[in-house]
Amino acid sequence: MAVTIYDVAKRAGVGIGTVSRVLNGSPQVRDETRQRVLAAIEELNYRPSPIAQRLSLRKTLTIAVIAPFFTRPAFVERLRGVEATIAESEYDLIVYNVETTDKRDACFHEVPLGHKVDGVLIISLSPGDDDVARWQETGVPVVLVDAYHPALSCVVVDDVAGGYMATRHLIELGHRRIAYISDPLVNPFNFTSSRDRYTGYRQALADHDIPFRPAYHQQGEHGRAQARLLTHNLLNLDDPPTAIFAASDTQALGVMEALRERGLRAPDDVAVIGYDDIEVAEYLELSTVRQPFFKSGTLGVELLLKHIDDPQQPPQHVELPVELIARRTTVG
Repeated sequence: MAVTIYDVAKRAGVGIGTVSRVLNGSPQVRDETRQRVLAAIEELNYRPSPIAQRLSLRKTLTIAVIAPFFTRPAFVERLRGVEATIAESEYDLIVYNVETTDKRDACFHEVPLGHKVDGVLIISLSPGDDDVARWQETGVPVVLVDAYHPALSCVVVDDVAGGYMATRHLIELGHRRIAYISDPLVNPFNFTSSRDRYTGYRQALADHDIPFRPAYHQQGEHGRAQARLLTHNLLNLDDPPTAIFAASDTQALGVMEALRERGLRAPDDVAVIGYDDIEVAEYLELSTVRQPFFKSGTLGVELLLKHIDDPQQPPQHVELPVELIARRTTVG
């Protein structure tokens, strides 16, 4: 039969609360009593349960990650960074996949409550003021990755600058009929990346005296198949674009598929640039804007661990750089 904390308390002639304080290094135990408890632990070869120790410290040693659609390449890479960093710590990881707004709202309400976890990392889901106020009342630290709120620490990239960079690259190659394919700019999850990249796209056009053509902006549900259909819409125009900027590499793959179906080639007929630099982009020689997914995951965890260790730390906002990667689909 396994030895319990009750057996140790009985052998040492103390209460189980005293044994717990000894195990947790509390100074509120007299040396004589501490030695008696330690002797009983050794005599009985007692091994405390890790779960019991965590509960006695009022810590779970668990971190939660709330992420939408985490099978998408961008989220997979961020989660790789998260997991790699947590693996080097004493913490366990729980991942909550959010595919509906109801699930998001449920996670926002329930995950930080009831001492279930010691901290929460939220990826790409921007919280509201009410959410943040409720989390602050619980005392559970929350850090954002690829999302922003002024009261919380976050790790972000400048997607406006990235959209500008991609569009300027096409302009510098001589293109003036430049289209943009994106997710819906207004969406129930309040994703901001497509909207910010669109802002950069519009700014680059304006700065180079290129009129914006509403028909050149096609938006639809994220994915390769939808982007393929949107590309056909562009190619059916009386004055089709000579270059297409896709808000993600996944969508750029749909653009390339539509070009092949029309017997067109990039960049000879239509130049194509994506965004993210997922693994397949290099293989397909797709021009893109690279953002550091893995690093954003690692930095997000590092920030969260700092807030767990010191809850009084002020919010830190970390902005990582993006980089233009020019390959065959724009420069030949």
